[in-house]
Amino acid sequence: EVQLVESGGGLVQAGGSLRLSCAASGFTFDDYSIGWYRQTPGKRREGVSCISSSDGITYYADSVKGRFTISSDNGKNTVYLQMNSLKPEDTAVYYCSAEIGRCMKTMEGYGMDYWGKGTLVTVSS
Repeated sequence: EVQLVESGGGLVQAGGSLRLSCAASGFTFDDYSIGWYRQTPGKRREGVSCISSSDGITYYADSVKGRFTISSDNGKNTVYLQMNSLKPEDTAVYYCSAEIGRCMKTMEGYGMDYWGKGTLVTVSS
């Protein structure tokens, strides 16, 4: 059974930090690009960040560049998203996703092969 299990969300003040984790199982981790997208009610999904399986290249939405860092521990089949300098507009449910390919679908926020149930991040002003 394929599983992507997110953790690490919570409530934080603006300017604070959180680290999200995504534990993957049930598929060959090294074959998939793993990333994060987020969604808030009434808004389109936004691809946040992704790390490509083929070459390790990382991708970031313009809105998070310089503040968020994605990393992967292939030995643990886990991907992390370190989020610093959080802003109220970062408030969303963050979903981990996996795709065959080089992160294009994740950064668009649609069409990924697998995704988790999400973890809520709330940034207060």
